[in-house]
This record gives sequence, C-alpha cells and structure tokens, in this order.
Amino acid sequence: MRRVWIVLAMLAATLAGGAPLAQAQEQKGPTLGGHIGFLLPLVTHSGGQTINNLTDQLAVGFPTGITVKGSGRMAFDFEFVPQINTTGTRLTTLTLHPGLIYSLGHGWAAGGRLAFVVDNATWGFTPLVNKSWPIKHKNGLFKAYFVEADLPVRFSRPVGAPATNAVTFAMHTGVSF
Repeated sequence: MRRVWIVLAMLAATLAGGAPLAQAQEQKGPTLGGHIGFLLPLVTHSGGQTINNLTDQLAVGFPTGITVKGSGRMAFDFEFVPQINTTGTRLTTLTLHPGLIYSLGHGWAAGGRLAFVVDNATWGFTPLVNKSWPIKHKNGLFKAYFVEADLPVRFSRPVGAPATNAVTFAMHTGVSF
C-alpha cells in the first residue's frame, strides 16, 4: 500500500509541475490529441550484462498516449504502455508514463517521461527523440506518423530480491491523431 501512495505522490507532483503549462495553454486554446504505436526494446544493459532483446528476451509494447498541447512548443503527454515479455514467465506489465515533449521544429521533438510500472517495484525515467511526418489527407483521423528513439532507465527494487538498474535502447513507431 505504501508503494501505491509513493507512485500517486510522484504522479501528482508531475501533474502539478505541468499545471502552469496547462494554465498557459488554456488561455491560448489547448488542443487534445494522442497517439498509438508499437514499441520494440532492442538492447538492455542490466546487472553488468548486455541483452539483445530481439533474440534473447523478446518484448513488445503497445504505447497509447493522450496529449494536451497549447500554442507554444511544449506539450504534456500521458502514455500507457502495456508490454509483453514473450520469454520465460511471459510477464505482462503496464507502465504509466507521464511526460513533457518539446517541439524542436521541422517534425522533430525531444522530451522526457517519468515511468511507474503498475503492480511492480520498478520506476524510472525515459528520455526520447521523435521525428514525425504529416499525413496529407484532410478528412482522416490520423494526422502524422512518427518514429521515436527511447532510452528507458529503470530502477527495480523488489522485496526480498536484489535491486537492479536497467538501461534499454528502444524504438517506437506509430500514428498520432
């Protein structure tokens, strides 16, 4: 139960930090959007070992996000990432991933997210770089497609087991609306 309160407190702090941004966006007319995608962790370094996630420990994620953007370059994005690890115990996790994304122009963006794995003693952060291309049709739901490079850093602190720190390089692709 204590872990739940810690996660809620960190989430509240993240949202409170975005409050001035959200208030500024409200005055200029915020827009609501989102994205859906496909995530492949490629390489992970943890506990002194480097793991090829495609051949040794295949995992697949399906990020879905809700984005609030004002007239400026900053956007608040809240992502939910269900992930399936297909080897060993076939573990399925859900990561809550709030973050800020800053538009660099010409379809490029950079940002960072906090990460809280639900029902697990794992938390961390994820720096990212994103490139998007507009979809030309005018009446469709989807506005752009994108490719994103992520560098998830995770701190796992399970009860009765050794603590681990992992750094992963992952690729995320999808469409935004």
